Amino acid sequence: MLEAVIAHGQVDLAFQPIIDAGSGRMVGAEALARSALSRDAETLFARATSAALGERLSRLIQRKALRSAAVWEGALKGLRISINLLPADISRPGYERWLLDEVEAAGIDAARITLEITESALLGDHRSVAARLATLRDAGLSIAVDDFGTGYASLAYLTSLPLDVLKIDRGLIAQIVQRERDRIVVKALISLARELGLKVVAEGLETAEQLALLKDWGCDLYQGFYGAPPLMHDELTSFAAASNQAASFFSPAAATRASPRDS
Repeated sequence: MLEAVIAHGQVDLAFQPIIDAGSGRMVGAEALARSALSRDAETLFARATSAALGERLSRLIQRKALRSAAVWEGALKGLRISINLLPADISRPGYERWLLDEVEAAGIDAARITLEITESALLGDHRSVAARLATLRDAGLSIAVDDFGTGYASLAYLTSLPLDVLKIDRGLIAQIVQRERDRIVVKALISLARELGLKVVAEGLETAEQLALLKDWGCDLYQGFYGAPPLMHDELTSFAAASNQAASFFSPAAATRASPRDS
């Protein structure tokens, strides 16, 4: 059944907003797989991988995400799209050429695309992975390390790979309000990333208290249910419009316009 679903492209996309920590404005979204077989991307990919269909499913999702974002209009126009790569994707010779061909076919500006790789993707042939990522980055795409901090990747990867974004795993974010050690680790990771010139995305944000700490430490962006869960296209458009309106209302310029001395 799963093979037929993939063959007929019967997989939908949900998008989780990526939000600017300072302004609250939505700046992009991460594409996530949804299907009648599973409403959870991790479960769907686990099933596909066990059936040796993981790469086919991954290519389908990447193609759909690129073509969807290419025609975003209204509040979504020009926003970034993040797509996830499997370790098998980036390890496959010629993958970078395939993806760049898909970017061209979709007609989307490469500068709007962020590729998310997990730490496990870095454990294979490090040199080949770095070369493929460099080719993609040279073409204008951004590279993010996803779920950083709970896997096996060495901090040395942050200097040896062509990276633009560090996404801190939700497991490290969950207890930063309650536990001092968690605060120390996350604060240090943000500081390190910024010293290396990397953008920082905090994953799994759920409370205003967490956001306040992350903003104080210099975190750039966040994802999580405090902002929004994964949304379908129409919901995403409404959310983007609302976040833009709220960001404009609370901006310094808006505050100046609303000042009593102007009344």
